Amino acid sequence: MRLLLVEDDNHVAAALSAVLRRHGFDVTHARNGEEALQALVPEGPGFGVVLLDLGLPDQDGYEVCGKIRKRTATPVIMVTARSDVRSRIHGLNLGADDYVVKPYDTGELLARIHAVSRRTVPEDPAAAGDDALRLGPVQIELPTRRVTVDGSVVQLTRKEFDLLALLAQRPGVVFRREQIISEVWRTSWEGTGRTLEVHVASLRAKLRMPALIETVRGVGYRLVAPGA
Repeated sequence: MRLLLVEDDNHVAAALSAVLRRHGFDVTHARNGEEALQALVPEGPGFGVVLLDLGLPDQDGYEVCGKIRKRTATPVIMVTARSDVRSRIHGLNLGADDYVVKPYDTGELLARIHAVSRRTVPEDPAAAGDDALRLGPVQIELPTRRVTVDGSVVQLTRKEFDLLALLAQRPGVVFRREQIISEVWRTSWEGTGRTLEVHVASLRAKLRMPALIETVRGVGYRLVAPGA
């Protein structure tokens, strides 16, 4: 996923960009509001999320958020040291999708990025007609919970399907183990790690595509689209 990081402090931006790239994001850094708005022109590359620090040198961050919302529906997460409720409400009223207060936990920030992108990302035009995700020979039909490989149906358990569908919605993006456990099993990480490993191994075997789900050591898993 392409992410636009709007942050005037180069040291902070470098450190955060390194973390985001380790988790599969393609990061573009804008140092002020004007650079951010130039990056968001219609003919630009397009971004999945904008991470907007409010303490910018050239324009008020709230003003930049309002301008962003007028030109694009890209999700915006505000990042600021202002923790009062009125500031948060003001940001949300201007069109921000979420609000993170400094200092923040990196894991929480990543979870929020994934959450807003899932809520607002447009459907894949190729799949919009039948609500199916297609990844090379693999087709995942979301409404019927049916998975086929080269046209042959693969029988999956409920949790296997939920895990595959989660990863398939963002091919190439690394999902942290804690996030997968939370979203698929609706519980915390403690004591469930082995269950996740077993389900990943089962999926690889049933789909007969061991390279489809890649283990990112120390972090989690990502789905590697065939031919990528």
